[in-house]
Formats: sequence, structure tokens, C-alpha cells
Amino acid sequence: MTQETMLAVDNLKMHFAIRKGFRQRVVGHVKAVDDVSFAIRSGETLGLVGESGCGKTTIGRCIMRAYDPTAGKISYWNKNNEQVDLATLKQHELKPYRRELRMIFQDPYSSLNPRMTVLDIVSEPLKVHNVAKGTELEDRVANLLKRVGLRPEYMRRYPHAFSGGQRQRIGIARALALDPRIVVADEAVSALDVSVQAQILNLMEDLQAELNLTYLFISHDLSVVEYVADRVAVMYVGKLVEMAETAKLFATPSHPYTEALLSAVPKPDPTMRSKRIVLEGDVADPANPPGGCYFHPRCRYVEDRCKTETPMLRELKDERFVACHRAEELSLRGVAQIVN
Repeated sequence: MTQETMLAVDNLKMHFAIRKGFRQRVVGHVKAVDDVSFAIRSGETLGLVGESGCGKTTIGRCIMRAYDPTAGKISYWNKNNEQVDLATLKQHELKPYRRELRMIFQDPYSSLNPRMTVLDIVSEPLKVHNVAKGTELEDRVANLLKRVGLRPEYMRRYPHAFSGGQRQRIGIARALALDPRIVVADEAVSALDVSVQAQILNLMEDLQAELNLTYLFISHDLSVVEYVADRVAVMYVGKLVEMAETAKLFATPSHPYTEALLSAVPKPDPTMRSKRIVLEGDVADPANPPGGCYFHPRCRYVEDRCKTETPMLRELKDERFVACHRAEELSLRGVAQIVN
């Protein structure tokens, strides 16, 4: 990894046990995340995209250690450039790193405790880590609310008094309370109206420039990811199938699944008529995935070896990584090319 790498995920696996019967015997596993590797550089935004259930949120929660990974490494370089494997740390050893890695949750309604005021919600991390108390605590909360575009006078109110966009700003203020270095944004704008989405995205970009934040931006909305991400990683059924710079991936995808996703991106020009690529069949079952490439039952370019040989994620050129046997020979269409 390069010196500018801040977080590296290597061969990460997260398998959930399937239990049945009175004795709750383990009869199988759901492979929510299956051997995923990527790195996040300092100051960048890495977009993690894919269909619902592909394992995006699970990766974010493994990084935050809300889940204990089944296998793999989560290497983090702290402020002193010291490397630590977050996947192996015990809960009491994680406390110092919970200040530096924070999360913005998807639902601005369920992620805020309705029995707590804004002051209580935003100040809770400060209290847990003994950062501030008394008037200093209130001053810090007031500054955080100003930073995310809310009035400090609102700190005595409860979450029900705010709109969805305002609640998400409260969630962002809570995430920023401990001056983090990495923020995992899990579908941070998916529950908001389009106009409010733009406000929150602009706020996140401004805060990134001001505080030198690094984002892992998890989303299923490719239009949003194209706007905010420096690089994009595409997931399918727990595996990473492609990763590249945003402009390159949207212009010339290398994996058939990425091509199909991009065909669904709305075009800003009403005179452009999209030719949607409709995938046949159902998404593979992560508890019983097919042999070979997981995507082969739905792929338009499938060959015999795709059904038996598992493609490895490899670098093609210019830091473009893809897991497809035919990546070099296929000429796939990007957003601007998928038209009649």
C-alpha cells in the first residue's frame, strides 16, 4: 500500500450462521461479505455501490467493529502513522479508535433517540470519551450545530421537532463531535428528498475540505456517487467486482454488472433516450452462491469457464481493478454510450 493509504481492508469475510431446530444447530452460512479487499486513501471519498443485500452496509459495520469479522484484516494507520489491525482488537482496545472512525447512519429518524435532546445526542460521544463537560460541553455542541447549518438554540429540542434533512445534520454533527479522520456514511442521503440531498452532499463536501476528512460513502444511488466519489467500488453478492476512478468507471466500465447498473442511471438531457440493460434471473443467494463467477447466471457475455472458474480481482491498468475473465476482450458501454 502507498504511504497515503489510511485504511486497507484485506480478504475481509463476514459470514452469518444459519441455525435451525430446537438446538439451533448451524446448518449453513450467509456469506454477506466474501473475501473483499480495497484501500481508502487519506482525504478521498471512496464510493461503495451495489444492489440491496450485496454487503455494502456489512462492510461499513465491520470497519466500525459493530460486527466482528469472520476473517480478514482491517489495517488502519493512525495519526502517528502506526498501523493497527482493527479486526483483531478487543472491545476495550477499540475505544481510542472510535474517536477517529465515526459513522453516519442511513435513517435519520431511527438513528436518533427520541427521548434525548439534540444537546444530549451530540454531546454523548464527548461525555463517553471525557473530552468536555459543563459549559465547555455546551459550547462545543453549539459550534458543531453551527458547522452543520443548524441554530444553537435548537439544542434543547427533541428529534421529533426537526425535518428529515435537519435530523441528518444532527447525525453528521454527532459524527464530527470527536474530530474524526474517517467517516463511514451509510446511505446518508437515501431517505431524503432530492433538494435536501443536494444540501447534505454539499455540506459533506465542505466539511471534508475544511476538516480533511476521509469518506467511505455507501450508496445504491449511482448518480449521487458520481457526484461525490473520487473512486468507486462495485459489489455483487458479497464480492468486489470492479474498482476504478469515478470518471473512468462511468465512461468505460470493465465488468458486465457495472455496465448493467450504469444503464439505469438517469440522464440529465431529456433528448437522450436510455437503452436499459435488463438482467435476467434473480440475484444469487449468498447462502448458496453458484459455482465460478457469482454473476454468470445473469451475464450476457457468459462463457463455459465463467461457470466453473472463480475470477480473481486483478488490476488491468491505471489502478482499475476487475473480477471478470473476459475484461480485456469486452467493450462495455458507459453512461454516455447507453442510448438508442
